Amino acid sequence: MRQDSAQREWHDVYRALAVPRPRRATELRRSLLMLSTWIEWHPFWSTPDGWTPAARVELRRQTRQDRRADAA
Repeated sequence: MRQDSAQREWHDVYRALAVPRPRRATELRRSLLMLSTWIEWHPFWSTPDGWTPAARVELRRQTRQDRRADAA
């Protein structure tokens, strides 16, 4: 799984959990935990480019743009 697709899926799962009385809440929480761990331990964050907070901001910005393009 690519890091940007994992981040996109993380946002989707998070939004699904944010609704009142989400269906499959336990499954969604487990998925969110797994995705969070996968994103956190991705090899990119061990590189000099990944050490900066700006790298995480950029990843979120890119996934937001991807979602907007998919919705259009």
